[in-house]
Amino acid sequence: MSAPTILAVDDEPTSRLLLEVHIDEMGCVPLVAASGDEALEILARRHVDLIITDLFMPGMNGLELIAHMKTRRYDIPILVVTANGSIESAVDAMRNGAYDYLEKPYNLEDLRITIQRALDYQHLVQENKQISGLLRERFTFQSIVTVNAAMKKTLELAAKVAAVQQTTVAIFGESGCGKEVLARAIHFAGKGLPNGFIAVNCAAIPEHLLESELFGHVRGAFTGADRERDGKFSLARGGTILLDEIGDMPLLLQAKLLRVLQERVFEKVGGDTPIPADCRIIVATNRNLAELVATGRFREDLYHRINVFPLSIPPLRARKDDIPLLCEHILDQLRQHLGKQLPGISRQAMESILAYHWPGNVRELRNCLERAAILTDRELIRASHLGLGAPPAGATPETALDTVTYTLTAPSENLSLDALIGQIMAITLQRCDGNKSKAAKLLKIGRKAYYRS
Repeated sequence: MSAPTILAVDDEPTSRLLLEVHIDEMGCVPLVAASGDEALEILARRHVDLIITDLFMPGMNGLELIAHMKTRRYDIPILVVTANGSIESAVDAMRNGAYDYLEKPYNLEDLRITIQRALDYQHLVQENKQISGLLRERFTFQSIVTVNAAMKKTLELAAKVAAVQQTTVAIFGESGCGKEVLARAIHFAGKGLPNGFIAVNCAAIPEHLLESELFGHVRGAFTGADRERDGKFSLARGGTILLDEIGDMPLLLQAKLLRVLQERVFEKVGGDTPIPADCRIIVATNRNLAELVATGRFREDLYHRINVFPLSIPPLRARKDDIPLLCEHILDQLRQHLGKQLPGISRQAMESILAYHWPGNVRELRNCLERAAILTDRELIRASHLGLGAPPAGATPETALDTVTYTLTAPSENLSLDALIGQIMAITLQRCDGNKSKAAKLLKIGRKAYYRS
């Protein structure tokens, strides 16, 4: 990792020189500028990890430099240096975007600690951006593989509501069908949602703790509440909260959730200060809420309030046309997760998968394939690896050379049939442990073809 680059901005030559020496002694790369304008010129052509600037300079002062950096969207922490009696100006600078301040004459150890803290902060910011980017890439509508018409319609509707943060979304579907995956895709596709995704399983938290878990509590609200605590709605501010298994929420708490949805405010347990519920609210359930309303176990007014934009995910048994595609998608993930060569799934195994009713839906399919992948060793996944019981009647007999899928990489340039054929031959040879006769038999070609390739 390269040494951090720090830009020192000060109109006094002695101060610039001292900062340059101290930065160099810390093992960082020093850059210096005598004015705010010169600093902006340097930023236009050099990467900088941290800026240390004096507040009072002729021309563009420190506050104006901070304002220009904000306008130009430079994401760089700024330390301001101020003389005695100017602490108010330093605090003002922090309100406008500075990370911290140092008072002249500063202690060298204080300088070192403050610089290190600012660099650590910048590292965390960049790391968080990378993680956020990876999550956005993973949890997108495009990452939900499907060819099923009903599932495609659900994704189209979800993509439309993703742009409307204030609309409550209700996702209905059986356990394991991907309700949280869809909720995350809505969150990451939404605009103006820089913060996190918070998921709460209403069925997994004891009834007497759920209110505090959702809304937080003030100190002394109940026995054991020795300090104030934020709830999930506070943590989700600016982001999304998913209330999973909403059908299991206690009736008393349902009334409080109704107020949150209607007025967009809540209070902590034991508190009386309204707090804005500034987040997207998504609810999900595997239960029939209309039936719960009819039996008095779910509030009718809450049902109508959360059912503004319903989305239904069909069970896996109703979208069997997706199963081969899902299998290959899951196997790709398992190849990376397990670090194993997984050639594919035998024809009989695929027939068993298609014949099974999958009560646990996609989650059960993934678990089944993960178990099978662990049991195999550079061979096709067979029906016996799946643990789904006897093969369906009339299933194709399993053979040592059976297969179903190939994953090929097609280059965007210089694409040719010969290149794809070469890939197929190479993959087949690998699956057959280098046995050219076996590979040729599988591809129904002459064995000599491998010697000519």
